[in-house]
Amino acid sequence: MLSKKTKYGLKALAYLGLQKDKKPVQIAEIAEQENISQKFLESILLSLRKTGFLGSKKGKGGGYYLIKDPSEILMTDVMRVLEGPISMVPCVSLNFYEKCEDCPDEATCAVHKLMLMVRDANLAVYKSNTLADILPK
Repeated sequence: MLSKKTKYGLKALAYLGLQKDKKPVQIAEIAEQENISQKFLESILLSLRKTGFLGSKKGKGGGYYLIKDPSEILMTDVMRVLEGPISMVPCVSLNFYEKCEDCPDEATCAVHKLMLMVRDANLAVYKSNTLADILPK
């Protein structure tokens, strides 16, 4: 299940992606428009800034803004920052692999096989979409 952090992060990125002038947007405005707790949104936006998706400006007229064009922001990158590993179990993770303690043989494990297919399907969707692709028209 998608975490609220990821859901709200995607909503905030989409809101910023729709800004025509690319001027900084205050957290309060995003929180109000997207119905997100301002305190929670602050931590999400800070994480997105630290990982290179957003820039910020302090003071009057300050706020957050996209550093890149929405067409350059891959959903695989966003999902990994906000959600963590894309795979549902560690034994199929590309970036965070760990052997499952309860599994004697991955090659014969039915769960492993299914989760590989789920991971690959999710990756295909994330890799083929950018922020621009998910923006409301």
